[in-house]
Amino acid sequence: MLSDGQLKEFAEQGYLVVPGVVGSEPVDRANRRIDELVAAEPPLEGHVGHHFYFPKAVDEPALIAPLMEPGADGRNAFAYAEALADPGLLEAPWQVQVALNIPPFPHQPGRPHIDAAISEPTPGFVPNTFTLLAGVFVSDQTRENSGNLWVWPGTHRTHAEYFQERGVETYCAYPDIDLPEPEQVTARAGDLLLAHYLLGHNIGGNYESDTTRRMLYYRVSGRGHADRPDRILTEPWYEYGPVRALV
Repeated sequence: MLSDGQLKEFAEQGYLVVPGVVGSEPVDRANRRIDELVAAEPPLEGHVGHHFYFPKAVDEPALIAPLMEPGADGRNAFAYAEALADPGLLEAPWQVQVALNIPPFPHQPGRPHIDAAISEPTPGFVPNTFTLLAGVFVSDQTRENSGNLWVWPGTHRTHAEYFQERGVETYCAYPDIDLPEPEQVTARAGDLLLAHYLLGHNIGGNYESDTTRRMLYYRVSGRGHADRPDRILTEPWYEYGPVRALV
């Protein structure tokens, strides 16, 4: 399902975009449901930039379908995520994030973060990690500065080295690492993003588009991950069997 070249790209960059995974029908259904969410709980008047909804997956069949509904070839987006991991390891996510980026948003992120609930190391805090981030594009993002996700390639490895050297007690959203040049992720509606938990990322601006960027994010964990949520910080490939075999 994923070639060795794609697995190596994921290992090196920390993320992968797989084109055309989700068909137009589930994308259209998701967009109609997002319209309903926005109508029921609209952003404040004049708001620009990011605006999120976090519904439970069990309550949102139209929003979980882009990840779990089989396509014409019988495979779904979740199967591509499973192709990175040990067989049968990954669990379906319990929550969906609807991520909007409303123009005009003249913003450029200064640095990345990882998804952590604390901005600074906090003694006794249990890391709120997961295995990988899956994202389905439900609007086209074919040019930069149109609400794109920014990523810092390779920082999944640098973050792991940081925690290996300094200990998991330094866990926070902003580890002090050396940073490469960032990239803006471009894709079309129906494409799939797969990203390692430790990949540094952030919200970009939306000032060269007049369209609200729409994205669905799913935070996916392996079975038993919650028993040792700190392990991925120092063993970044322990749940990624096919990738581990190549690196």
